[in-house]
Amino acid sequence: MPLVILALGIVVLFILIIGVKLNSFLSLILVSLGVGLAEGLPLLKVVDSIESGVGGTLGHLALVISFGSMLGKLMVDSGGAQRIAMHLIDRFGRKYVKWAVCLTGFIVGIALFYEVGFVLLIPLVFTIALSAGVPLLEVGVPMAAALSVTHCFLPPHPGPTAIAVIFNADIGLTLVYGFLIAIPTIIVAGPFFYETMKDLNPAVPQGLHSHQSFKEEDMPSFASSLFTTLIPVFLMAAASLTKLTLPKESYITQFFAFVGNADMALLIAVLVAFYTFGIKRGKTMADIMESVQQSAMTIAMILLVVGGGGAFKQVLIDSGVGKYIASFMAGSQLSPLVLAWMIAAVLRLAVGSATVAALTTGGMVLPLIAATGVSPELMVLATGAGSVMAGPPNDPGFWMFKEFFNLSVKETIRSWCVMETAISFMGLGGVLLLNALIS
Repeated sequence: MPLVILALGIVVLFILIIGVKLNSFLSLILVSLGVGLAEGLPLLKVVDSIESGVGGTLGHLALVISFGSMLGKLMVDSGGAQRIAMHLIDRFGRKYVKWAVCLTGFIVGIALFYEVGFVLLIPLVFTIALSAGVPLLEVGVPMAAALSVTHCFLPPHPGPTAIAVIFNADIGLTLVYGFLIAIPTIIVAGPFFYETMKDLNPAVPQGLHSHQSFKEEDMPSFASSLFTTLIPVFLMAAASLTKLTLPKESYITQFFAFVGNADMALLIAVLVAFYTFGIKRGKTMADIMESVQQSAMTIAMILLVVGGGGAFKQVLIDSGVGKYIASFMAGSQLSPLVLAWMIAAVLRLAVGSATVAALTTGGMVLPLIAATGVSPELMVLATGAGSVMAGPPNDPGFWMFKEFFNLSVKETIRSWCVMETAISFMGLGGVLLLNALIS
């Protein structure tokens, strides 16, 4: 019966978000209330579960998401993102321009959310395609693949970071494992995958490539842009490596555990960006704070949706659904990594949102970690891989890709949906391979 109630709850969530077009946050809260009551939780306990789920999830994520958004906004407003892109293109040349754009999307995607990174990089993609004389999708698909992979595999993005919090996984180690999986996945789902769609050659949409670009003297240097953007990655990776190689009591280990904490790493990067992307570029503190304020406005609803996913997760935990699933799977030979991937994939197809699918899956499979002893870091990545399955039409990314790249629905399914599916399966394969190596 608990699974029947959960299934009905997911169907209702699907209807509210897709059919009724109700806001995802409101839909998650309403479904959390309904599922909690149907599962037998007392009225006040349901409210307590929702509050603790929102608070517990956002208590950590609010800082990570906010600092990450600030860093990305400062990078874009200073011309740092454009500098990174144009420098790589100059170095790679026209023949390998798709690899340059792929690398650009990967670097920029580390600091930006998928939707923000897509919208901000798309003018550069149009400019590159026109100036280099290459098909639009030759540079568009690698960019989109890189952004999608960083979104589902690499902290500090909301999905993998939120699941890491739920699973009590080491974020630094998750980042290291995520890099090992992300690099081959991007190569296959980006530049290699484009080779299957060379017959698709949409025109650059009129009016979408006339965006203002920065002059050479107005942009920060490539080294400065790259260094500032990757500060969080360096610090979190260093924290994980020192934890694995040095004694816990070592001052070096403790120092990097502090600066490599996701909150502190991003805060340090933002403070450095105040100088490299702001003061050094002749901006006043008022100008810098304007970018910070704008970044905050762009993530308000993202935070609410993430909090709503946390509420649903907590209701599932408090009502015993998670334990029921764990006991139900106790005699199963199916790997918990495969199970997490499958559940996230089904939810992705149902509700569209990768973040909602990942967070909901987190609450359902959490008990399996303690029951099976599986690596929580690999469970994070397996869940993330499942959460990007197919890129269905109820995912806003589907329509962004279609409209910006001037494609038909059929062409979008052939390109975007197949690319997202490839990322999902590549991610699962990478997780299973790493699990075999470290077990």
